[in-house]
Formats: sequence, structure tokens, C-alpha cells
Amino acid sequence: MTAALYARRKGWPLESVTVRLHHSRVHASDCADCETKEGMLDRIDVEIELAGSLSEEQRRRLGEIAERCPVRRTLESEIEIRARPAGGSPHPGSG
Repeated sequence: MTAALYARRKGWPLESVTVRLHHSRVHASDCADCETKEGMLDRIDVEIELAGSLSEEQRRRLGEIAERCPVRRTLESEIEIRARPAGGSPHPGSG
């Protein structure tokens, strides 16, 4: 969605964006680029298909924009989930 909004604002001939995701769990020790080295990690492989008569430079730029979308940034950050009963106060460390 972020890439599509950017292309529309620039007036680029982007016709559609298709995103395919594949989720897997991998051993942390098998991930050379990861900080965590023990246990299991979630891995999401992303394939982005841009339809339209875009130049290579436009495709490259839209790929960069897609990597900075708010959803991806949220998934790559540390996440704290705080659950609470309706009407109650949060319970630290619950999730």
C-alpha cells in the first residue's frame, strides 16, 4: 500500500502491487544476520510483484519504499503485548 501511494503521488504507471508472504520458523543458529542465536525465530519471505510499465529505477525505488512501510517496521521492531481484562488495568508482562 505504501508503494502504491508513493507511485500515485509521483504519477508513475503502477497498475497493481501483489505481495506474497511465506512464514516459517527457523533455528536462530541458522540465521547468520540475526542477533538472537538461541531458540527459534519467525522468518517471513516476501515477494513483491509490481505491474505496469515502470522503469528499472522506478521499480528499484518502489522496492525501497516498500521496505520502509509501517507494517514491516512494526514487525521488525521489538514488540510488547500487554493483555488486560475488559475494564481492568494492564498486567505487566502478560501476553
